[in-house]
Amino acid sequence: MNARPTHRPESFGLDRLKTPIGIALLVTDAEGVLRALDWEDYEHRMRELLRLHYGAVELRNQPAPASMKAALSGYFDGDLSQLATVAWRVAGTPFQRKVWTALATIPVGTTLNYGALAAKLDMPKAVRAVGHANGSNPISVVLPCHRLIGADGSLVKYGGGLERKRWLLRHEGVEV
Repeated sequence: MNARPTHRPESFGLDRLKTPIGIALLVTDAEGVLRALDWEDYEHRMRELLRLHYGAVELRNQPAPASMKAALSGYFDGDLSQLATVAWRVAGTPFQRKVWTALATIPVGTTLNYGALAAKLDMPKAVRAVGHANGSNPISVVLPCHRLIGADGSLVKYGGGLERKRWLLRHEGVEV
């Protein structure tokens, strides 16, 4: 009889950061690298995304690096360039990682529609796939999925709610 090997769950730290739009959940690995950022009122969704990306996950209360919290607080206080200083790492499929990496290249204060991002990835027919990958982004704000809008310029879907998306865009100088 062959016993199935048991795998220990992936272990991450969980911290909270008060922001003007709610309590942010910060999930970091043993090296202090951001693995997820979501909102306290969407914790269940965040845990499900972590499970999908990493399998079994154990979250333990552990402070995120002070430099990460300072950078995020700086962003929310108006120093929009601070997001670029946050170290992050994602799992996901190669396509998802490609989309998430591309999100980080959308400049602060600008938006892009899903079709334009698909074209930027040299996959103009992958608009729906880009949208799906965007919706599975585990690192809100830092990988700025809020900067993606509908083809007609409308605000569409945001895992943390459209009011947060509107706030983030206005905070970055985008009139919505």
